[in-house]
Amino acid sequence: MSRIQKFTEFGRKILAVGRNYSDHAKELGNTVPDTPLLFLKPMSACILEGEAIEIPKGCIDFQHEIELAVIIGKKCRQVPASEAMSYVGGYALALDMTARDFQREASKKGQPWALAKCIDTSCPVSQFIDPSVISDPHNLELVCKVNGEIKQKGNTKDMVFRIPELLSYISEYFTLEEGDMVLTGTPAGVGPVVAGDVIECSLSDIITCKFNVKAR
Repeated sequence: MSRIQKFTEFGRKILAVGRNYSDHAKELGNTVPDTPLLFLKPMSACILEGEAIEIPKGCIDFQHEIELAVIIGKKCRQVPASEAMSYVGGYALALDMTARDFQREASKKGQPWALAKCIDTSCPVSQFIDPSVISDPHNLELVCKVNGEIKQKGNTKDMVFRIPELLSYISEYFTLEEGDMVLTGTPAGVGPVVAGDVIECSLSDIITCKFNVKAR
């Protein structure tokens, strides 16, 4: 069993960071936060390549968000930013699939984003990337294609909060455990997918993954 499969079967939690690329915040009409904007996704949201992304019942605006995922290598609690990278056990390429119409409705009512962000198959994940393969996680190209057409193309150098800052901030409030995953945000270009679409993602020349989309 691969290390990423172990995570998807035995991992405890996924911490996701919203609005961590200013161009993405701008495209949705949101302000860039002063501190990391966090939300949780359940482990039941995770799928691996070969499994399909399912559009939830009633959703008419289901959107892709490509992200660099950080996988925690050891227990991380109240860690200073200067030491945070030593807690990184690896990386993965991930999608934070979002029911945008559900999110807009919840935001209008001041309600949580659970139905928008936490639904089944909303966190497709690539195979595990050993940290030795990545010399600089803050200079990686993220590309998301839908049916062969580039929709998102960004670089991790444009993160508002870099990985050490994120891990330090998160670990002040949540104990991160081995196998936990942190989604570091998405660049601009998010957009809708429909049943029958194929989403292809790449992280520089390091890894690619592909997922089919279907109605649930």
